[in-house]
Amino acid sequence: MEKPLVGQKVDQLLDLILERNYETGAKLPNEFELAEDLNVGRSTIREAVRTLVARNILEVKQGSGTFISPKRGVSEDPFGFSILKNSETLISDMFATRLLVEPKMASLAAQNIKTDQLEVIENLLLKIILALKNELPEIKHLDTEFHKLLAKYSENIVIERFLPTLLVANTNYKKYKKELINVYEAFLVAFKTKNSVMAEDLMNKYLFLYQLSNK
Repeated sequence: MEKPLVGQKVDQLLDLILERNYETGAKLPNEFELAEDLNVGRSTIREAVRTLVARNILEVKQGSGTFISPKRGVSEDPFGFSILKNSETLISDMFATRLLVEPKMASLAAQNIKTDQLEVIENLLLKIILALKNELPEIKHLDTEFHKLLAKYSENIVIERFLPTLLVANTNYKKYKKELINVYEAFLVAFKTKNSVMAEDLMNKYLFLYQLSNK
């Protein structure tokens, strides 16, 4: 069965985005240009754009245009975690999954890290260490960003998109502050030396401390 016209144009618009290799935040051509590119009326383009906005692939900024969404098609709750009743079991299972995924993720990130990425992660780690030492509230956000960054640098697109759904911020960094600082300082060495075994071991230590902190 043939797709409706709008559905066909949604697929074609997605193909166009991929062919032109638009990055996150990139601005798409205006409505008139897209209509010409896809050989269709502007009303159909508007419907196709609305569909992709609903799917978190595009975002429309009033007065500015249409852009590639930073969410890249990922919904806020793709697995429906928010409607599960047993929150304690969910949190426990999410952590168990992190134990399976994150150590290897850290290993891959250390193995694959590029020079420019190393600079980014070093700056972030130094901010985390400073926030821990001074017990600053932004530690939660910085720590979450660190794990997202490792997911990205692992060069595994499944991990990069899946991991953020598992991240629950540590609620008690003070309890093992000294130990966490040691772990983050060691991460600096692991990434500088591209030591994947060390990075994997450090992530296991981090998760162990995370578990102890939140008991």
